[in-house]
Amino acid sequence: MANVLEFNAANFETEVKGSEIPVLVDFWAPWCGPCKMLGPTIEALSGEFAGKAKVGKVNVDDNQDLAAQFGIRGIPTVLLFKGGEQVGSFVGMKSKEELAKALNEAM
Repeated sequence: MANVLEFNAANFETEVKGSEIPVLVDFWAPWCGPCKMLGPTIEALSGEFAGKAKVGKVNVDDNQDLAAQFGIRGIPTVLLFKGGEQVGSFVGMKSKEELAKALNEAM
């Protein structure tokens, strides 16, 4: 996961909300089967959008306050941020094309 960032309570404000470029955030957990299936898609997007957007993950087990802050009820949930504001939300398995389209629209 070369380009996939790890977001947490300590860096979320700076890395996500303070970002000048769009940020795609995957809320996941290591025990979640669908999250593992989505992992390669998130990794591929991080490579494709390197320098144009940030792509990262939040482990909900380690960052329960962040998950609660954004009302994460099921995982995987992918949130899209632009200019520090949430502009998109995807719950469950989503295709690479669907997430790439959302990222392109946020640019």
